[in-house]
Amino acid sequence: MAFIDDIKRSYLQGSMLLRLIFINIGVFLLLHVLALGALLVNVQGGEVLQWLELPSDLGMLLRRPWTLVTYMFAHYGILHILFNMLWLYWLGRIFMEFFSPKQLTGVYLLGGWGGALLFLLAYNLLPHLAAHQYFLIGASASVIAIVVATAVYTPNYPIGLLFLGEVPLKWVAIVTVAIDLLSMEGGNLGSSIAHIGGALVGALYALRIRVGHDITRPLNAAIDAVVGLFNGRSFKRPDFQWKRTAGGQRETGGGQQPPRGTRPDDAVSEEELDVILGKIKAAGYDALTDEEKDKLFKASRRRNP
Repeated sequence: MAFIDDIKRSYLQGSMLLRLIFINIGVFLLLHVLALGALLVNVQGGEVLQWLELPSDLGMLLRRPWTLVTYMFAHYGILHILFNMLWLYWLGRIFMEFFSPKQLTGVYLLGGWGGALLFLLAYNLLPHLAAHQYFLIGASASVIAIVVATAVYTPNYPIGLLFLGEVPLKWVAIVTVAIDLLSMEGGNLGSSIAHIGGALVGALYALRIRVGHDITRPLNAAIDAVVGLFNGRSFKRPDFQWKRTAGGQRETGGGQQPPRGTRPDDAVSEEELDVILGKIKAAGYDALTDEEKDKLFKASRRRNP
């Protein structure tokens, strides 16, 4: 099965962005295979699909809690997955110019959950929606979170569009969110609400990362702990708290820190350095604060003594 081996190799050696795309495509193909098999035993394909979709009914959600994850990796329509994966690949590549693979995964998941939360709140608190049951499916909320996060962090990043030439990324995000807001009166209201939830998470991520606070860190710390457990390492309770040093700067938990006597006072963490370098890419060196310039100088001095 050389074809299957090639797919496995591409998945294992590919970037996190490609892995997310592979997972979505794999679930899409599996759903259609299962739907075809269900049809042969006189079962409707929609019944198979509902085991992965996120229901608006909280009672059903309690019986199917896994749908909080599966819905954001599942698609059934070919155009639905095509456009979502094109958006994910296109904007995901730009996102990866400034952030790490773990942050991409974190924004994807948090964006999906942000969309799910707003969707569930709307369908259980708003009277004219509570009377209806709706099922949510697709990676749109996750993808829009990545789009908005990238646009808020680097709003003037040039994007080449057919017939329009280069336009700032911020306008792509603004038009995308505006379309969802205008679509709320249509028949796809539940999906539009979820998209807005994803957009809010993306904006929150970008605004917080600018001040050195990565909202994906607790999630990634938990994922690392679980993955480590399955890899045979002993489980260690991740530290999700942000701690302040004596100088008022924040240090992140969730990782091993050298003993106090061995860690230099002027050490700059990899995360802080990534944020500074991303800011330089987005707005240039002059956009850095005096404190950030000092950190960059210290990091450069330590790496090139």
